[in-house]
Parts: sequence; C-alpha cells; structure tokens
Amino acid sequence: MAPTAIRNLLTLSLAALMAAPPLASAAPTRVVDGEPTAAACAHLGFRQPDPRRMWSRAPSGTAAPMPAMAAPAPPPLPARPTMVFGERLAASPAPSPPPAVDTERYPEAAANPVKRTAEDPVSTFSIDVDTASYANVRRFLNDGERPPTDAVRVEELINYFDYGYAPPTRRDTPFAAHVAVAPSPWSDQREILHIGLQGYELPAASRPPLNLVFLIDTSGSMESADRLPLARKAMNVLIDQLRPQDRVAMVAYAGSAGAVLAPTDGRQKLMMRCALTALSAGGSTAGGEGLALAYELAQENFDPEAINRVILMTDGDFNVGLSDPARMEDFVTEKRRSGVYLSVYGFGRGNYNDQMMQTLAQNGNGTAAYIDTLAEARRLFLRDLPAAMFPIAQDVKIQVEFNPARVSEYRLIGYETRLLNREDFNNDQVDAGEVGSGASVTALYEITPAGAPGSVDPLRYQAEPRAQGRGQELAFIKVRHQPPGGGTSQLMTRPVTSRDRSPSLASAPEATRWALAVAAFGQKLRGDPWVSDGFDWAQVEALAQAARGRDPDGDRAEFVTLVRSAADAHVRPQGH
Repeated sequence: MAPTAIRNLLTLSLAALMAAPPLASAAPTRVVDGEPTAAACAHLGFRQPDPRRMWSRAPSGTAAPMPAMAAPAPPPLPARPTMVFGERLAASPAPSPPPAVDTERYPEAAANPVKRTAEDPVSTFSIDVDTASYANVRRFLNDGERPPTDAVRVEELINYFDYGYAPPTRRDTPFAAHVAVAPSPWSDQREILHIGLQGYELPAASRPPLNLVFLIDTSGSMESADRLPLARKAMNVLIDQLRPQDRVAMVAYAGSAGAVLAPTDGRQKLMMRCALTALSAGGSTAGGEGLALAYELAQENFDPEAINRVILMTDGDFNVGLSDPARMEDFVTEKRRSGVYLSVYGFGRGNYNDQMMQTLAQNGNGTAAYIDTLAEARRLFLRDLPAAMFPIAQDVKIQVEFNPARVSEYRLIGYETRLLNREDFNNDQVDAGEVGSGASVTALYEITPAGAPGSVDPLRYQAEPRAQGRGQELAFIKVRHQPPGGGTSQLMTRPVTSRDRSPSLASAPEATRWALAVAAFGQKLRGDPWVSDGFDWAQVEALAQAARGRDPDGDRAEFVTLVRSAADAHVRPQGH
C-alpha cells in the first residue's frame, strides 16, 4: 500500500477510534463483562447491525493527516471508505454468498521418498505444531467424504494429540527429548523411529502480557454460520481467558479495512464482545489491506515486555489487492522482523484457502489452525491457549544423522512442506517453527535395518559401510532452537541406541503405538505408496484401540470414530 493510501486509511480509522467513548482508562478497577445486549452495547457506542439496512454511511474523519509510514506494505487498492465500529459505506448491494464451485486450495506436496543412508545419511526439517489439517480432515469425514490428498499433512494429524511426554524441569532447557524404536505395523522387516520433544510449561504467574490485534475477515464469503458467527464465538472464548494486563485491538476488513476497537485492556471484556457483535459480513476481501492496518496498530502499540501478535480469522479467500501467496510471504516475513507475529485461524468450506493460511502462519512465526466447531475453538483458546500464545522457543529445527552400519534406508513421515537443506540447520538466519508453552512435537521415521531387504538398489561402485567406533548407534538427533524474539541458537543432542528399541510392537510405549495409528491413518488418506492396501482400516482401528489409554477429553475416542468414517467415506474424484 502506498504511503498516501496508508495515511488516508489510518486517518479515517484512528479518527473514529478517537471519537469512540473513552475507555475507562483506561484503568478500570474491576472487570466489566456481561451479555452484549443491544442496550449495553449502545451505551458503549456500538450499534448492532440492522438486518434491514446492513450498509450505512460511516462518519467522516476530521483528524489531521498522519505522517507516511516507512514500513513495507501491500500495493495500493482502489479507494474505498473505511468501516468503523460495525458501520460501512455501500461497497456492494448485498452480501455475496459462498461460491457454488469448490475452489479450496492446498499446498502441493508429494510424499517423502525413501533415502539410502550410505548416500544421503542426514535429514533436516523445521518442526510443525500446527493442527489445521486434523480439524479440516475431520470436517470432510464428518461430511461423509475423503479429503483431498494435499489437505492431509500427516505431521499435523500426529501433533494434534497429547502424548504425555515428561516435561523438562528448567526454563533454560526448553525441551525434553523422548525416543523409541519399534517394529513398523504396516511393513515387515522395517522399524519406526519415534522422536518426541516436550516443551517447558511456563508457570501462569510468569507468562508475559498479551498485546493482540484481532484481524477479522468480514467479507461476503464469511456470512454463513460456520464462518463469521463461529469466529465471533471463538474470539469470545479467547476473551474469557484475558487477564487485566492483556490488551486487545480489533480490525475488520472487507471491501476496505477499518479499526473496530482501540487497544483495550483485559478488564473491558464487554467492550470487546460488543465490538464483535457490531460486525457483519459483506463485500469483497481486501486481505492485504487488513493485514497492513493490523500490523500498523500492533506496531504503534508495541510493548517490548509483551507478546505482540496479530490473530487473523478468515477463510483465506483474499480476492482484492495483495492476494498472491508469494507476495504475502514477503510482506509477512518483513513484518515478523519487527517483533509482531501472526497466527491464523481458518473457517468455512468450498473456498477455504489452506495454501494462503500456511504461507501466512509459517512466515509470521505463528501457528495455523482450522476451526470447524465451537468445541475446537474451546480446545484451541481454553485448553491449549498457553501453547498458542506464549512462545518458549523459535526457529526450532531437527536434524537426524543415520548410521549406515545399522540403518540402510529411511524416510521421514510427513513434514513435506517443512523440509530444510542440511546447511540450513546451523544458519540462524533460516526461519523455522515456533513452539509455545507446554507444547510437544512428534516426528516419525520409517527405517530399514542394515541387512533387511531394501527399497533402493545399492550403488555398484560404492563400498558397503563398515561399523566403526559408534557402531551401536542407530542415529544421532540434533535439535537447534533460538529463544523467543531471536538470538544465538542453542543445540541439544541425543544418540539413538539399541536400548531405545522395543522387541515387539505390543511392548512399545503407548505414545509410540498411538502415533503409529495416526500416521497410518494419514498415510492411507493420502494414498501414500508406503502403506499397502493389505494394512486396512480395520487394522488402523485395532492399533488405535489398543493404544487409547487415558482419554480425558475424548480426543482419541473421536479419532477412532474418524477411522471408521474414513473406511466408509466417499472418495473424491481426482482434481476436485
């Protein structure tokens, strides 16, 4: 966006904020909360949308022009009036219905290949704690349909679950590593290397303040009940968790972008709920313009002692202005360096743009999740809020070196969109994943022990490897991570030896057996060639049932139901 466009946009938006009722200054002595009724919200200066007159004229701003912003921003959009406090100028005659044609978009990623250890012994990838794929797959299966292949990211299915790993005890050691080796349930004479990292959980009293900007897609495509109405409910769950020291601002975007709520502290919950109630869906989607304004508000109110984060709620269907994923990636990457991170929460079906969501979250040092139900919103913003909001480490990378004397072949299960070059591991300038308080990361490799039949023919002119001084090690694991906000990375290492091996699948740890059940489920949904048709859905279910263990939230019971649904689900035609 050009400096003039930003200046005009912020002039209108911030003028409206200045005209808003004064926040109890904004140092209230008590929490002000309650039901956002029309009368209560009118008292606070918010009008609920009139269904008979959704589009109404917003007051013109009178504030003096602001200086041009130097930070990078999207290219200019056609001039449009700004929506302020739930009111809009007419940008289109009526809200646009969701598209009749399925235009959902997903990153293309072929399954990882088998690699011969003697030729390529090192595997490197960025961790991924996102869970968007699991909730999205659940949505498809609950609708009686198999998901598109590229919608299934096996690592996000695996990382949806809590594995009960023992945590580290010190904050300066943010991870505890857990390793197991067990027979592969779907391939004879192969084994699975299970790597689990458990993050340190910050005590509640030591969690820094949150300084959040909610960026809410109010375009016409967000009109249906599973989009903006569900997003409102999700944000209300998050508002429930806010502390007095936390602050929230809100920006909405459709045909144009506008500030909806000035930075407001966590005691003014009713003010926040009324701001959400004032939103209605309509118009085209100026996602780039909305992002620019959200980042500007976050940077103007930046608190070096707080977690500064933009929370984007959208279906990802950006169709006005900056909408190309590659250009969005550059924009969000530049903003990340300012210390303002971006987390993305997706909604809806039919036009859901998962490719855009992944681009934004991965380059914004945030997480990507998909909210298909209010129960999922509660899981994300109630039970798992610390993991989503309070980072303990960033740019977390894993590198595994396999010993060719013990392992002839290996393949990484999942993480296809997170692969890194070998040299990226030691380069602190290379971005990688963020891990939040108490979060865990799980990765699986299928390995072929030396001497077992392999998938790849050995090279004719390469000598066979010989066991040397570390012949008892199967592999060597390295984890590199930086502190939140950046800095010099730290390294932790852990060898994998015969002591980590279980002689049978039944004797393997429960966490390993459960992770294998989820991995089998994901690979079969993708149609990956490494899990044969002989390992059927009934065997996946049996493996999961035997490893359910304690299930206080019912997540594992739900998974077993999804396995049964997958067996009976309609298979989507190729290209749809």
